[in-house]
Amino acid sequence: MKDKVFETDIQKQFEFDEAVASVFDDMLGRSIPFYDEVQKLIISLILKQQDDNKKVLDLGSSTAKFLIDLHCQMSKKMTLKGIDNSEAMLVQARAKCKAYDVNIELEYGDIITCEFGIQDFIVANYTLQFIRPIQRVSLVKKIYDSLENGGVFLFSEKVVFDEKKLDKVMIDIYYDHKKAQGYSAYEITKKREALENVLVPYTISENIQMCKEAGFDKINTVFQWANFVTFIAQKT
Repeated sequence: MKDKVFETDIQKQFEFDEAVASVFDDMLGRSIPFYDEVQKLIISLILKQQDDNKKVLDLGSSTAKFLIDLHCQMSKKMTLKGIDNSEAMLVQARAKCKAYDVNIELEYGDIITCEFGIQDFIVANYTLQFIRPIQRVSLVKKIYDSLENGGVFLFSEKVVFDEKKLDKVMIDIYYDHKKAQGYSAYEITKKREALENVLVPYTISENIQMCKEAGFDKINTVFQWANFVTFIAQKT
């Protein structure tokens, strides 16, 4: 379904409810530049290290599109799991897993409080930015502690820039991108208002420092388009 959530006036903060879940794949594809390419990149990075019995955990797994795409390309028997705190998203995810006949564990839970188990790969695509800053470092420390030695944390985030003029230019470029994807100026404005104080981005250096404080010592960026960045952090 096409994302038309913000075509009408919505007087509430953004939330991952049924209305958003029903159009979420379209929303991601049109709202996040190179979204599909980034997902393919992350899948390729995982597949380069795939092996039987390795475990992949997706935090904020939404409609399970990433996990389903990964499952369809695996040549080894890895265990895939997703955690999301939106039941509406999980309804969509379970229906898709059934349609694709894939075996993926999907759990309803708050990633702040639920247990992750020990994993080889943990993925968080545009998820940390929705976690309150006061809780973010402890969550990344929890991710670090939940990885095997040699395990990998892959995450994508919207970022801000310290230089305010550059930050404004990047935001304008991003809004131009959204307009090119068919969103009206009204929709862009209403979504921005709904996300205020819900999505709180960090700078690139703040994301890297957060990973260092959690224990990671190998942190790199593997993709960037304007104010959207994908990071890889390895536990050694």
